[in-house]
Amino acid sequence: MTAVQSNSASMFQGGFADPVFNAQLVFRQIMDALARPGRVAEFNGLANPPAPLSPTVASIAATLFDHDTNVWLDPALARNEQVAGWLTFNTSAPLTREPLDADFAILLDSGSLPLLESFSQGTQEYPDRSTTLILQIASLTGGRKLCLTGPGIRDVDNSAPNGLPDHFFDQWASNGLRFPRGVDVLLAAPDGVIGLPRTVKIALGES
Repeated sequence: MTAVQSNSASMFQGGFADPVFNAQLVFRQIMDALARPGRVAEFNGLANPPAPLSPTVASIAATLFDHDTNVWLDPALARNEQVAGWLTFNTSAPLTREPLDADFAILLDSGSLPLLESFSQGTQEYPDRSTTLILQIASLTGGRKLCLTGPGIRDVDNSAPNGLPDHFFDQWASNGLRFPRGVDVLLAAPDGVIGLPRTVKIALGES
């Protein structure tokens, strides 16, 4: 097989082995992660996309994206024809270049995270029309300690995702001030997913 044939094949392989069962499993885990912020939802190895898209992010995409959802990819992913082709083939979701038009956004390089307010914030009447950001990070452990409080958290949840830039936390505080408008975030790593709905407040712990 030539390199061109191999690259083309990678666009059409690596989806869910059992689309209905796998999608139901991932959907339940994502909903639980958003309802219980800080809880790690796990669904490893269900999809096998082209690099650098992670299996975790690919599983989320294969579950939540469809032909009615506009998807924005960060520049690193948008330039990758195999990743864009895989997403289009496996989800039928149209890709958009405009963050404000995106129902979902996938970001590989969290260090180059755009301003959260550059994505759709929803409206006072329809806050659910905002963008959900899927941030691919290195790990859900080993980073700076975060103290999460808000709905769905009984007391304080301590998480330590590894790969979030420092400017994310100032942006997140501003995001909360726009409630009920604002974006929601899924932190996706090889070890699972943590949901950050806009209602969650984050306080930084010790480095």
